[in-house]
Amino acid sequence: MAVPLLDMSRQYAYLKNDMDKAVLNVLGHGRFILGPEVGQLEEAMAKVCGVPHAIGVASGTDALLIALRACGVGPGDEVITSNFSFFASAGVVSRLGARPVFVDIDPDTYNIDPKLIEKAITPKTKVIMPVHLFGQLADMDPILEIARKHGLKVIEDAAQAVGAEYKGRPACSMGDFGCLSFYPTKNLGAGGDAGMILCKTEEDYKTCKSLRAHGENPKYFHRTVGYNSRLDSIQAAILLVKLPYLRKWSEQRLAHAKIYNRELAGIKGLRLPVIKDYSTFHIFNQYTLASPRRKEIEAALQKAGIGMMIYYPLPFHKQDCFADLGYKPGDFPLSSQAADEVFSIPIYPEMTADEQNEVIAVLKRIVA
Repeated sequence: MAVPLLDMSRQYAYLKNDMDKAVLNVLGHGRFILGPEVGQLEEAMAKVCGVPHAIGVASGTDALLIALRACGVGPGDEVITSNFSFFASAGVVSRLGARPVFVDIDPDTYNIDPKLIEKAITPKTKVIMPVHLFGQLADMDPILEIARKHGLKVIEDAAQAVGAEYKGRPACSMGDFGCLSFYPTKNLGAGGDAGMILCKTEEDYKTCKSLRAHGENPKYFHRTVGYNSRLDSIQAAILLVKLPYLRKWSEQRLAHAKIYNRELAGIKGLRLPVIKDYSTFHIFNQYTLASPRRKEIEAALQKAGIGMMIYYPLPFHKQDCFADLGYKPGDFPLSSQAADEVFSIPIYPEMTADEQNEVIAVLKRIVA
């Protein structure tokens, strides 16, 4: 039995009537950019994340970029972030003329290791940007303490962690800014690119709101140069239909993860995800395993028709575009090991028991 890594058509089939109605409503009123649905989504997501303000933008990448701008990051500044993540986490720093400073990971969670952050701080450091990878939040309390000690801003890259919780606190509620992606494959996915910035102060809200619309404030008056990063009303309408199901879908992912954990436990040479005590709600945006035999496992899964993906095959310090940063291939050994060994398997909410059993049976057969 073939099992896809993700099948978004099942979610659409379940919500088809409501989603179609929501999209047609936007087509009817014609306010396609920053229409009423965007404001409604911003209000709803601010409540989900436990912060006063939310700003809808065109993508998760733009959310990071604008949040960094709102922190005053520019040429010559440094931003500390994880060495193991989706490219946007580091790419946005370079786009502002700043320097990304990489830190190795906790081998259990693949998130930035707080114990290594302080020695990466220099007089040029302006922001610490932890990435909540695979749906589990980074260990935020020590990160926030380091930031307070050194007078630094904190931006939570929560692109893979919408609805996740750390010691009962939701993603995006702890840093100065939180950034979400609504890319279609996320736990809460739009019908295309979409993102959101969460923040706590009125000043930061006004800054981000201006930057998403070319820096204007008021309209057609510009004190700074911003971006064209306004959220489409159709994307907001789709997200508003899906949002009430977010918790249920994440709980279904967690239920699948518990079955995987039970059935795959004890298999030699296969490392399972670890949920830390501080992680009060892991949303499993991905279920990520690791094995030194990944190439063999990858080939066998593909032959069996089981969907899998490698997130991510090359850490930042080995990327060609960051060669001028001066890192050596042997730096960040845990990031390098993860890049050589991790692979993710199907865990979407609509996956059936038969499909999950097939994934488990194939994996056991391969690794055994």
